[in-house]
Amino acid sequence: MSKLNNIPSIPAEKFEFANVGDKIHDKKFEDKPIGYFKDAWIRFRKNKASIIAAVIIIAIVLFSLLLPLTYRVVGKSVMLDSNPNDEFTTPLMDAYYKKMGPRNLLLSRIGIAKGTTNRDFNETGYIVALSKGVGAAGYDGDVPKANEIDEKYNPLKGINEYRENSITGKTTINAAIDTYLEIGFLNIQIEQHEYEQIRAWEKENNLHVLYPLIAENEYNPDKNDANMWYRADGKFRPLNEKGKVISYSEDMQFVDNYLRDAEGNPVYYKYIGGGTTETAQYQVRVLYYNYYVYQHGFEPEYIFGTDSQGYDLAYRLATGIRLSLLVAIFVSVINFVLGAIYGAIQGYYGGTVDILLDRVSDILAGVPFIVVATLFQLHLAKKVGPIPSLLFAFVVTGWIGTAARVRTQFYRFKNQEYVMAARTLGAKDSRIIWKHIFPNTLGTLITSSALVIPSVIFSESMLSFLGIVSLGGSTMTSLGTLLSEASKIWTNYPHLMIFPALIISLLMICFNLFGNGLRDAFNPSLRGVEE
Repeated sequence: MSKLNNIPSIPAEKFEFANVGDKIHDKKFEDKPIGYFKDAWIRFRKNKASIIAAVIIIAIVLFSLLLPLTYRVVGKSVMLDSNPNDEFTTPLMDAYYKKMGPRNLLLSRIGIAKGTTNRDFNETGYIVALSKGVGAAGYDGDVPKANEIDEKYNPLKGINEYRENSITGKTTINAAIDTYLEIGFLNIQIEQHEYEQIRAWEKENNLHVLYPLIAENEYNPDKNDANMWYRADGKFRPLNEKGKVISYSEDMQFVDNYLRDAEGNPVYYKYIGGGTTETAQYQVRVLYYNYYVYQHGFEPEYIFGTDSQGYDLAYRLATGIRLSLLVAIFVSVINFVLGAIYGAIQGYYGGTVDILLDRVSDILAGVPFIVVATLFQLHLAKKVGPIPSLLFAFVVTGWIGTAARVRTQFYRFKNQEYVMAARTLGAKDSRIIWKHIFPNTLGTLITSSALVIPSVIFSESMLSFLGIVSLGGSTMTSLGTLLSEASKIWTNYPHLMIFPALIISLLMICFNLFGNGLRDAFNPSLRGVEE
């Protein structure tokens, strides 16, 4: 008591009543209690890593939803312009642009996504690549010199180095080449009316699609190659007018080998069949880059490149993300419901019911997931499809962890005073379970459900990568399938592996950070604690 007596007293005038809305120390005084979810949100938004992870997840989800929609709108409008009866069912896909690297005309100005690769050429190979740009400039039959060609259509974008073999004396040229322009020319068949349409389009847009046909004579070493438009010998080396081999020089002059009529004018089409002016089949030679522009209305550019089939990799990634997230969310929701019901019954009734149900869980937990998934894909997938069978495989044992958490929480809260009071007042078991005890388990369940999503994405990708689940198709794919397709060729085309792997890594890391943030936010022991 002596210590208490020594405490100085505070004068009564120092005290004053505080009303709601008054400011105390520059903070507004409130007497309203903070709800459970509001308190959780206050703690969650203080976790910067979780907020950043949530933003990245939202960005990835928006990418997967909006990109296919953009493709459908743009692709359908382009197709309807050319044929009003066409319906757009697949993304823009081109079999000639397979395994292309990232290309974007805007980013290429700053040296990013140029669609180029470095490659070693011998002298003949370098001349063949150079001839495509020269041929594109000679659309009217007049062939310019090598140093006079239009840079836009020249696939060669610069020489990196010359390497000369001291033993053989042969020179190797390492140069950057635009893979989209490397295709050069193609021989295709079109109907007469489309030939007229292309001619009109050329005049309107001042771009050249149709080029002179190539003569089939002794100067044409490969009659099926539309790029061999110049006089060449059997080794594809260019020849001059006297039939002698020309060596490479910056101002070298190719001699064309175009098919010409009696008056010496280049021939641009050859009739090969058909009976009417509309259905008559023409063989023509096109510069494929401009033919692509004619078909689609824009130049070929793929921000993530193209896959092994010629599909835009960005579109394939969007569909893969959407499929993986849908599977993961469905599995998480189903496991949430099953686990909540199963665990609530175990934890509330206990005793014999708990023992019997726990033995069932132990038996199912001992079944390897990969065995279940494989068996379902071998037998059940034939009847219901690969995706439903995959969902069944995840659900068979996926709810066990959730049930165990709910069971633990029920054992923790079922003997609390407020539960005893509700039981004394005559509340039914169902009301006690779902109204009084179950809400206390929500924080744990929400956290565990969020952490299930990255686990399912990883497992689905693994099964697809191993070929156990087949989710590849023209309109559907998964991230694991993209990785599986890239695994055989990724050393030559690294972008096919890098982008799917990057997306999977981001999803795994961000969902785990997001789940950790939820775990801390919904932790009852931290309620009301300022960090």
